Amino acid sequence: MGKLTVRALRAVLVVVLTGTVFVQAMMVWALVSGNDPEDGTLPLTALRVVTVLGIGAAQVALVCVWRLVAMVRRGTVFSHAAFRYVDGIIGAIVAAALVWFSVTALNAPGQRDDPGVTLIMGGIGLAILGVALIVLVLRMLLAQAVARDVEATRMQAELNEVI
Repeated sequence: MGKLTVRALRAVLVVVLTGTVFVQAMMVWALVSGNDPEDGTLPLTALRVVTVLGIGAAQVALVCVWRLVAMVRRGTVFSHAAFRYVDGIIGAIVAAALVWFSVTALNAPGQRDDPGVTLIMGGIGLAILGVALIVLVLRMLLAQAVARDVEATRMQAELNEVI
């Protein structure tokens, strides 16, 4: 991974993380202050809490990606330490799917006339879980790469003994 790519990715991560922290702070402020400009047609408190939790899941994924990029830059990504961050990303995606299913459940009573919206939202939740499965497959590929790297290191050590 080139220096320009790492810098660009880190810049994007900083902007997104800063934006999510700002949105989270505004949501928490709306919850704590009681200044609700809405007319109360939706369960806004529940939606705000779910939004704060969903943003938290995204922030966990962003931090894990930051750590993995640092490992790539140092050339240590093919190690057992990387699994912690990949597992963090998988957990964050599953948490985001659960948050989305919560939003779907909160929105469902208002969609009695058009249940297709609830079905579509449920399908989006399944798609989010599908992303978690894709990352799980990538984790398995990382596990194979780490195992091959360990084996190559062992074989190199044996070769060095022979020479």
